[in-house]
Amino acid sequence: MLNVTFVKKKLEDGSWCAKCNDVSTRLEKDGLLSMINNIAIADVTQADSEGVKLAQQHHMDRAPFFIVENTETKETEVFDIYFKFKRFIQRSTKVAA
Repeated sequence: MLNVTFVKKKLEDGSWCAKCNDVSTRLEKDGLLSMINNIAIADVTQADSEGVKLAQQHHMDRAPFFIVENTETKETEVFDIYFKFKRFIQRSTKVAA
């Protein structure tokens, strides 16, 4: 089973980064929003926000990104390119189906 965290960046003015908005729209359009178990916010004004901590932990310097944990194998994959994430999810769900 996959546990997916979507990390989105919140800018100084409280708005979402443009790329985060684009990826959110693509998730909905592609029918993958239901695959997201958690949305973590990387608030640039709060160094201790969940998303900022996850970015540091996974050595990510841009958002949005996805953390995919396989709860059975304990393996973790991190994707900062939406299309690679989408392809991985589609392959994983075909295998699991």
